[in-house]
Order: sequence, then C-alpha cells, then structure tokens
Amino acid sequence: MGGTPQHLDRPGPRRPLWVEEPARRPRLPDPVREAAVRAVLIVAVTLVLAVTAFLLTMAGSWLAFPMVLFAVAGTVVATWAVLDVWVTRQVWVQRGGVISTPRSTARALRRERRRARREAKAAARAEARMRRRGGSEQLSHP
Repeated sequence: MGGTPQHLDRPGPRRPLWVEEPARRPRLPDPVREAAVRAVLIVAVTLVLAVTAFLLTMAGSWLAFPMVLFAVAGTVVATWAVLDVWVTRQVWVQRGGVISTPRSTARALRRERRRARREAKAAARAEARMRRRGGSEQLSHP
C-alpha cells in the first residue's frame, strides 16, 4: 500500500493519455480565418442588438427606435462581413492557395521535365567530350 493505485504498480506498457489524430480538413489560411472570426463577432453583436431592440420594443421604451436603427445597420455590416469571408476565400484559392500533395500531377510533370533536362545536359557534355578528344574514340560503354 505505497499510496499509488494498483493498476499503476503493474509492469507493462502504459497507454498514452491521448492519441493524436490527423485533422479531417486542413486549417483555413490565416486571412480567411481572420475574416471568419471578424464575421462571427460582428454577427454575434448584431444578434444582441436585434434581441435588445425587440425587448425594448415590447417594453415600449424610448430606446427601442435607436436600437432598431442600430440593429438594421448591424445587419448590413454583418452581411458585408460574411461576404468578406467568401470573397477572401475565393481570392486565396485563385492566388495560389493550392495545396500541393505528393500525388499532385504538376509535381510529377516538373520532376519529369527536370529529369529530361539533366539527361539532355549529360548527353551534351558527353558529346562535347567526344569532340574534344577528336571524335575517333568510342565510349567505353554503350
């Protein structure tokens, strides 16, 4: 009875506290994430304004009219903020936000072009070597 639970005294492998799993979707790019956070905050404030305007209207307060105006203005700003998220995402994708993966076609094509360029350079060097030697000698290998 050393003060530790019995299952900790047992020899053997310990299970980790948690197992990390890969994210289902990649993280949003920073500009898009910033626009999304901004939009969420603006929509939340607009909803608070709308609820406040409704409650003040039901209570018959003189503050109801200014609050309704603020709620309408907030709705316009919130719509703009949500559209900003959409536009920022579209711009990011069009400006090269393409996620490159190992099985990407473009990467394979670049690799093939590089290989062909290297082979062409090697052939040109071998031909230049042959010309310098007088061209009468043959290569030691085909």
